[in-house]
Amino acid sequence: MFIRGGGGLSSSVSRNGVKGESGASDDELTSDILSHCSSASETTSVLEEGTGGEQVDEQTAQEETEDKLKQCIDNLMDKSAKTRLAALESLRQAFSSKVLYDFLTERRLTVSDCLERSLKKGGGEEQAAAATVFALLCIQLEGGDEAEEGFKVLRPILTALLMDNSASIAARQSCARALGMCCYVSAAEEGEDLIKSLALLESIFMTSYPNREGALPTPKPGSPGLHSAALQAWSLLVTLCPASRLKVLLDLHLPKLQACLQSNDVNYRIAAGETIALLVELGRDIDEEFEVEDSEGLCECLKSLATDGNKHRAKNDRRKQRSIFREVLHYIENEDFTEEKIRFGVESVYIDSWMRRRIYDAFKEILESGVRHHLQFNPLLRDIFGLGPPIILDATVKGNKITRFEKHLFNSAAFKARTKQRNKVRDKRADVM
Repeated sequence: MFIRGGGGLSSSVSRNGVKGESGASDDELTSDILSHCSSASETTSVLEEGTGGEQVDEQTAQEETEDKLKQCIDNLMDKSAKTRLAALESLRQAFSSKVLYDFLTERRLTVSDCLERSLKKGGGEEQAAAATVFALLCIQLEGGDEAEEGFKVLRPILTALLMDNSASIAARQSCARALGMCCYVSAAEEGEDLIKSLALLESIFMTSYPNREGALPTPKPGSPGLHSAALQAWSLLVTLCPASRLKVLLDLHLPKLQACLQSNDVNYRIAAGETIALLVELGRDIDEEFEVEDSEGLCECLKSLATDGNKHRAKNDRRKQRSIFREVLHYIENEDFTEEKIRFGVESVYIDSWMRRRIYDAFKEILESGVRHHLQFNPLLRDIFGLGPPIILDATVKGNKITRFEKHLFNSAAFKARTKQRNKVRDKRADVM
């Protein structure tokens, strides 16, 4: 038996995600995460686990964690770049592995001000870290009014840095990802914000498109990574577009992206291939008779990449490329997607479409190994993936599990309901776009 609750959540699970059931490794993670908050070189543990099987009191552990987080936030204002960078790294790991809504709601303005300062005045490494932490902050604030307010303040700074050709590639890549994620969770229902973000990201990756003669430009050092980040952030936002806008984007980008499959950079080829599959899927969703222009040529290209044995490419690159392009080719030819199951706690998320994969991959890229914890406890991710309120297991039936089939049916039904809801929002945005 499962007890699902909204108001009754605090007894077993606080909004900060402190729970004895499924967060078995959280204390260990936190111990490592915040180990150097007090100064750039400090290595003391946030949560010292008791010896001889003793357990740290949960409330005390929570207070100690918050004290260390407060110190990290204070260190963001330190004169030493090394100390600021260490604090950003600690916050990055803490934000990705815990749900800290209550703690951060009270301090969001302070954190945002510090991140703004790092983005404006920090070096490339600090700017990259600050952009990532800001994306995590928006996820922590569950995409609500607080997150939207912060995005409106920092978006011009992220935009300026992304467009600055003299800025470090790492910082610009991080800004591209942050813009995509923050717009997705914070301004998803604002058509104007969506249009601006799409256009900005397009201006970055479209420089990789072929010229009038059909030749791909010679990439500058580091530019394929930047183009990949911008394209992936853009494709995340495309999942929010209404049908009228999608038709324009499909006509403009599909032929150009097919040409980008010939890029010399394996990661950009893969990003282009996955985006093609996503766009075709969205095209088929809005028009049952949708067909890819020159589908025969596209499939031939995909077959070549799916069987690429070029010895000049690294072995791991070849293996990764072949795997991805086999999936893309299979979908283009058969309209069939290879389903993936993501387990966390007693639940599972089924990745059964290119759209759902793009959304999951975007969160995983920013949350890293903490994505499962956020799927379990963060209301924003649970809403996006149609999971409902966090599950609390009754201790008397802790060992009981619903069948795989039941979980799959529930998961699929919930996601369909979520999709219907998003389609209604799309219709509203169509009036703006």
